[in-house]
Amino acid sequence: MTDFAILRQASVPDNLRIARSRAAPNLGPRLLFFSGGSALNEISRKLKYHTHNSVHLITPFDSGGSSQVLREAFAMPAVGDLRSRLMALADETELGQPDIYRLFSHRLPKAARDKDLAREVASLFDGSHPLLKALSKPMRQLIVGYLRHFSEAAPGDLDYRNASIGNLILAGGYLDNDKGLEPVLFLMSKMVDVRGTVRPIADVNLQIGAELEDGRRVIGQRQMTGKESAPLGTRILRLFLSDGTGELPADSVRLPKRNHKLIAASDLICYPPGSLYSSVISNLLPAGVGRAIASRTVPKIYVPSLGDDPECHGMRLTDQVAALLDALRRDAGLVSTSALLTHVVCDEQTPAKDRDQVSRDHGIPCIGQPLAHALKPHRYDPEALCELLISLS
Repeated sequence: MTDFAILRQASVPDNLRIARSRAAPNLGPRLLFFSGGSALNEISRKLKYHTHNSVHLITPFDSGGSSQVLREAFAMPAVGDLRSRLMALADETELGQPDIYRLFSHRLPKAARDKDLAREVASLFDGSHPLLKALSKPMRQLIVGYLRHFSEAAPGDLDYRNASIGNLILAGGYLDNDKGLEPVLFLMSKMVDVRGTVRPIADVNLQIGAELEDGRRVIGQRQMTGKESAPLGTRILRLFLSDGTGELPADSVRLPKRNHKLIAASDLICYPPGSLYSSVISNLLPAGVGRAIASRTVPKIYVPSLGDDPECHGMRLTDQVAALLDALRRDAGLVSTSALLTHVVCDEQTPAKDRDQVSRDHGIPCIGQPLAHALKPHRYDPEALCELLISLS
């Protein structure tokens, strides 16, 4: 049987493997995702019932929403996507820490009167907020300590509307740990019994920039997604890291050793649904990522987003695969395609001619499976996708 045929056969759900992972998720496979944003959160909530060993390397380069308020105030990496993935992987049963989960997931009101908002913010910093009072004393003291550290450092005009309390706690912990995310992420993971590992791809305060087909350059993630600003209306040719003013050298940020070890220990690598450039390719920018992926001989799966991705203006599926491979080869060099990507897996609604074009252009199988959500056809069914990834691992 050819390698191509073996890969196609492997895409058929393996019911025995799925049953084993569900029976003992603590022994489940080490699925590693390069992602950001919220696109993978629903899938992660299902994934934790299959494996407690998934790894999520998250982009800290987000420049939108409430994360941007904190970035501007404290010159820190974005924490919103990290917090939301931690919550997606948290034990949400009564055996977990539901009171802490509710606190970390709570947002301050978006449209409250200034007086009411100020009163709620003050109750966080003095420890009298009902969500804080519900916690056991040692945990409450630790969290209030982080919040007070945040309060002491925050500018007086900071906008708290719609702010995530979990983000405020992460920011306070970041400041309290000499501007390091790792210690507070580790602690938060333990607090809510996270069923997996969540880390930033690099603990740096940088932006992403894009070189566009029409000759322009834009800097900042929110300039690319078509959500907080108008869609670009042209193709992205290349992504780069930036200090906010210009492009940084390709080797200015390196993949941390701890993340290199996670890639080296993975059973499957997935480039998951999400904005192709700002959520997926942005994670491939630190020096060493492409080489670490190429050196690992495991299935490497691209699962393209369903529906429209404003960052992929005028791009066919084969063009998206080419963009992903190009970003990886900028670090890995001229390695074989299969060293970087072994499968493309998409919903069966993707036209056969588009799937066949991927296979012709890139020499890897592009497999159509019934993966779309029955009620939300522009989203993947979380259980179906989890089962497929488990089968391939």
